[in-house]
Amino acid sequence: MIYVCVPVHNEARTAGLVLWKVRQVFTAFPREYQLLVLDDASTDHTREVLASYAKVLPMTIVAHRERRGYARSLEELLRLALQRTDRPKRDCAITLHADFVHSPESMEDMVKHLESGADLVVAELVEQRGRVSRALGLARRWTPRLLRVAGLRDTVSGFLALRLIVLRQALRRDTTQFLQTEGWCASAELVARLAPHARRLDAVPAAARYDLVQRPSRVRPWRQLLEAWRARSVIRAARTVVALLLIAVGLHAQSDTAPRTDSTRADSAGVPSMAAMAIVTPPVAVPFLVGERLVYGARYGPFSVGTATMQVAGIDTIRGVEAVHFVFLIDGGALWYHIHQNLESWVGRHDFRSRRFLNQTEERGKAWERKFEIYPDSGFYREAGRDTTVATVADPLDDAAFLYWIRTVPLEVGKRYEYRRYFRPERNPVIVEVLKRERVGVAGKKWDAIVVRPRIPNGGGIFAEKADARMWLSDDSLRIMLALQSKFSFGQVTLKLKQIDSIKENAASPPEHP
Repeated sequence: MIYVCVPVHNEARTAGLVLWKVRQVFTAFPREYQLLVLDDASTDHTREVLASYAKVLPMTIVAHRERRGYARSLEELLRLALQRTDRPKRDCAITLHADFVHSPESMEDMVKHLESGADLVVAELVEQRGRVSRALGLARRWTPRLLRVAGLRDTVSGFLALRLIVLRQALRRDTTQFLQTEGWCASAELVARLAPHARRLDAVPAAARYDLVQRPSRVRPWRQLLEAWRARSVIRAARTVVALLLIAVGLHAQSDTAPRTDSTRADSAGVPSMAAMAIVTPPVAVPFLVGERLVYGARYGPFSVGTATMQVAGIDTIRGVEAVHFVFLIDGGALWYHIHQNLESWVGRHDFRSRRFLNQTEERGKAWERKFEIYPDSGFYREAGRDTTVATVADPLDDAAFLYWIRTVPLEVGKRYEYRRYFRPERNPVIVEVLKRERVGVAGKKWDAIVVRPRIPNGGGIFAEKADARMWLSDDSLRIMLALQSKFSFGQVTLKLKQIDSIKENAASPPEHP
């Protein structure tokens, strides 16, 4: 089913013609469709026009007694479509203006893109037919540049098609007004909220038919540009969803929460590639005890985008070897987006080598799990659900274990260190540069900190070369991670320590190096 959503206000001259044109499109391109039309307190003859067409078209009319605006009307229609569907993965919605600036013929192309695998299709108005004022033309040209969404040139057309499952995921956990802006800004905001949940985003060219519009534009060009400038923070907030996932996992680029790929490349396990690198001798014992729990808050500019915890959970036995159990948890969200992730690591108590690594993630309405059994004595690892084994390094570490292990090695200001200990050889080396000492305030107090720059030349995510990440470790025997900062295409994200829970004394201490 295709739900064509048409918000209307004082469009008596064109509303009926637009609806009839929709009927012609789906007569020539046979698909099951329904028209959902909302009359936003029209004061002309729109109501009568809609009532006459409702007698001959598959159409539902919703009416407002008081005007609520384009954004509220559009949101109500989309929620109605989602309420009616029983197959959100198959059914779709199309948003269409009633003033004829959109050409309904483009709907055929948009539906074909959905049928070929796209989840969200945006019509970009790349051609203008008819004349508009110079001020309106300038506003139409510059507003999309202020309200950018990756992969699109035109974010404000308001003419798009989407699978309803994408809308359901975007509305998940949402209890307030979905669209917070108005007019052209609301069109860009809708795209920004839907895009992170779409597996594939397509754009199709379309013409702006100003030659068919029967009324003066309601857009006030200079006011529209001012509103677009003010709405930039809302659109930018849409991009924080990437940061939530990357910050949550620390060395996320290493853990492959994306589709599975085999690791087949061999590596000179544990052998540095740089002859001039510093030689590291691990200390006798680690600076953390069972029960340590660190709580962090993640922020992107003024936005709080989640919390994370790092915990030394206990001592277990893995294949006859005593292993310390580390747990990472992330629970975050920004407006329409939510993620819950659980990373667990088991490392040998006496040799600090990974034995097991678990990644459970629920993100954008999808859930997956990956579990690795690591055999350092035999030199291979195996992923659950696969029969093949893959070579590992001599002293393997996984994502969670690495951030604890870095607390155990000597770090001197001005030195550069390379480590080839990640359990998937092709992702090595991890490089750590010790930049300086600094005084920082987190968790309600001032700390002396060592500032380090971790990076993964062969990887991505928060420790990629271009991310220019910084990590603050307490300059004491505990080496607690106080903060983590990384750059993304949309800006800088910072993870700061908020709370240190009490440490439980335990007779069974965490890992020791031989």
